Amino acid sequence: MSLFQRAHDIVAAKVNKGLDAAEKPDEMLDLSYEQMLDHITQVRRALVSIAASRKQIELQEQQLGHTVDHLNDQAKAALAQGNEALAREALSRKAAAQQQIDEMEPQHRQLAEQEEKLEQTLSQLQQRVNDFRTHKEVLKAQYTAAQAMTSVNENVAGISTTLGDSGAALQRAQDKIATMQARAQATDELLQSGVLEDVGGNTDDIQRELDEAGASAQVDKELATLKSQLASPAKPEITSGQ
Repeated sequence: MSLFQRAHDIVAAKVNKGLDAAEKPDEMLDLSYEQMLDHITQVRRALVSIAASRKQIELQEQQLGHTVDHLNDQAKAALAQGNEALAREALSRKAAAQQQIDEMEPQHRQLAEQEEKLEQTLSQLQQRVNDFRTHKEVLKAQYTAAQAMTSVNENVAGISTTLGDSGAALQRAQDKIATMQARAQATDELLQSGVLEDVGGNTDDIQRELDEAGASAQVDKELATLKSQLASPAKPEITSGQ
């Protein structure tokens, strides 16, 4: 399984599990990207080290090559002067220098091969990191979108619950208002019919005085009637036949 597929599966798993906050996919992807960059840095350092070793051997080979050429010239000069012993010594040293060059050649070739392989590896890793970075941003965007959708759905669910509670509260308030209105109407009807006295003192003072005056006049009228009846003498009854 490729690294990209594994990262995609992990993100999908996190979304299916409700986006577990214990391991955020976006942070995990960034961490994987940083780790890949660290690997590339290590490969680059190894490549630089191998290239330096190869270059050092090349310089030594060049120096030994110059030594071989110089000793060869010295051997010719000594032989031209008739000094065969000196020419032999120069050729002997030349052979030793050439032997060192021959011994370095396998190392040089091996380092060159390792350097080439590391260069290819580094190029492939760099391409994979670039691809991963692109996929990483896409996956992070998908995660952010999924997280936002989850948050929206949770908010909608919360609003629905709140609306349900609010509906019940509104119904209770309407019932209470209706009860209070009915009570007020019933009380008003009882006050109007006289069954209940208005203890609030709503009747003004003038009305009260008028009511009292009316009652006093009625009493005076009844009293005058009684006095008139008592003052009048009783008439004898006339019997029939007399």
